[in-house]
Amino acid sequence: MQGRSPIDDDSVLMRWMRTEMNKLNDGIVSERKSLAQLLLEERPKAKTKAGKDHFFDVVALRNLSENLPKNLYDRLKLPILFFFDSQVLDSCYLNDIYALEALQTLGEISHLRKMQQGRTWVGRSIAYSIMKKYPTVVQIVMG
Repeated sequence: MQGRSPIDDDSVLMRWMRTEMNKLNDGIVSERKSLAQLLLEERPKAKTKAGKDHFFDVVALRNLSENLPKNLYDRLKLPILFFFDSQVLDSCYLNDIYALEALQTLGEISHLRKMQQGRTWVGRSIAYSIMKKYPTVVQIVMG
């Protein structure tokens, strides 16, 4: 009996993995809002890719507003998104210069890190610790 070719098996596996990644990313906010906008809302929220409401932690928003310069309020879009790349197992990246500036101002990421080719790479453990410190304000996108 002849088995299936590895190409067929790989394509099935890749389709399944894409489907699972999309499910994981359903909770990612699709309509990001500025910190300034969210601070005006009584119950700060934004829509996810699945169409559900993502509520922001008011204490985390207040913490940002107390520790960031006002010139970032309109430019910083929330949540801050870290992107995982399946080819890079121990790191993830930011692609938003204002998110980088905010996290550097907060002391979460070193000022030595710079954008290169539209990305700033950080260790996954750093991204997870930032996410834990600022609940609902940081999300991780699976790629």
